[in-house]
Amino acid sequence: MSSRLVHWLVAGALWLAASLALASELPPKPGERDLCPVCGMLVSRYPHWIAVVAYRDGRAHFFDGAKDLFKYLGNLPRHAPGRSTADIASLWVTEYYGLSRIDARRAFYVIGSDVPGPMGHEFVPFATRADAEEFLREHRGRRMVTFGEATAELAARLDKGVFD
Repeated sequence: MSSRLVHWLVAGALWLAASLALASELPPKPGERDLCPVCGMLVSRYPHWIAVVAYRDGRAHFFDGAKDLFKYLGNLPRHAPGRSTADIASLWVTEYYGLSRIDARRAFYVIGSDVPGPMGHEFVPFATRADAEEFLREHRGRRMVTFGEATAELAARLDKGVFD
């Protein structure tokens, strides 16, 4: 084999490996019939709010908003019998401004704003603290929280309109 052919084969193999690695980091997309395991709503009807739990075995659960994602994570035995947090490969939410999927663990969330989600008060996700702070001011948000502060208990309080 010529050195030029070997060069192209190696370059192609590296490109393929990089593409596969990148593809495995992208969130799966819900189908038309996927239901939120917390509330039972059709997730595909709310593309601007979709949240995703992707499991190590390739399966995923989809949510109509981050609020139901946090309820789910707070009670896995109820919503996903047989699953544990160790089974989770990645968590995704839909960023409010860019509408792209971002890592839920790195997002900033605004609660108590004048922007309702599919089921009322919602955790509105942002990729940057600056975007969250801007949204907080412009949409009369009550406060910003991080992933660690966004608990199932706080999600339940949002349902009641309690933001503190």
